[in-house]
Amino acid sequence: MSDSFHPLRVTHKKSLTPEITLFELQNPEGGDFPVFTPGAHIVVETPAGQRRSYSLCGDPANTQTWQIAVKRDANGRGGSVSMVDGVHEGDLLMASPWSNLFELQTKASEFIFIAGGIGITPILSMMRHLRRQGREDFKLFYFTRDLASTAFLAELHEAAQLDRVTVHHDHGDLSQAFDLWPIFEQPSKAHVYCCGPQGLMDSVRDMTGHWPSEHIHFESFGAAAVSAENNQPFEVLLHKTGERISVPAHQSILEALRACGHHVPSSCESGACGCCRTALVAGEAEHRDMVLRPDEHASHIMVCVSRAKSHELVLDL
Repeated sequence: MSDSFHPLRVTHKKSLTPEITLFELQNPEGGDFPVFTPGAHIVVETPAGQRRSYSLCGDPANTQTWQIAVKRDANGRGGSVSMVDGVHEGDLLMASPWSNLFELQTKASEFIFIAGGIGITPILSMMRHLRRQGREDFKLFYFTRDLASTAFLAELHEAAQLDRVTVHHDHGDLSQAFDLWPIFEQPSKAHVYCCGPQGLMDSVRDMTGHWPSEHIHFESFGAAAVSAENNQPFEVLLHKTGERISVPAHQSILEALRACGHHVPSSCESGACGCCRTALVAGEAEHRDMVLRPDEHASHIMVCVSRAKSHELVLDL
């Protein structure tokens, strides 16, 4: 990602649940936004300086206002806390142009949406797009812990009335998890879109192994990230220059490199797109991305999310 960040004005901030906050964004110069495609995201620079990817959850046809929803994770890397606690109405946020790693295949004849928690955000934009097109050929299965943690219920009410939305609460008890197997037991012509916690996506991936692979789609940025609670600091040695850079527990390798003036191409900054792939010369990495194959783990690293198991990593930079 080039540093083509531009300012967005926060025109409205609203708590959707005790943990999830909605931000409405507009062009501070008053111009229209470009139309985005359903499932798209932007990268936002938080007040603390981190860059985080957030799905655009509003109507893609709305060129006046963009919406993102942020779940505050006290045990994360600090980006969500910085957004929820540090951003207020009237503030300017620097953000990237939109991009899409979770594109809705609009030519599909049917859709099955699976959302867990904050994973509802990209799927909400898909549903809004389909409803605007007059299409009702979709079903949503939306899983949350309880009613209080369930965002966007009002927006889903009409579709729910039409028997297209199933909302299920497990109350933190795996024995109360929704059984998706009857939905996936027999492959169909539907395209499946899933976004949510890693366990949910792994479960859907397992249950759709006998489906056509081109019909199964996952939004995975952030899903593989391990809680930052147990992160340890380490050092990175740049092989080409000999420069040594410290990576504190609260910072990613990418952020540490950027803070020292080094530019590494990036996009999603959540380990899903592969843009920040960097050659690993020496050291043992803790891989947290969703891109690298096991046979690539010894030679490459995604510097936006992965960390070190060894005291030092040597990068081909």
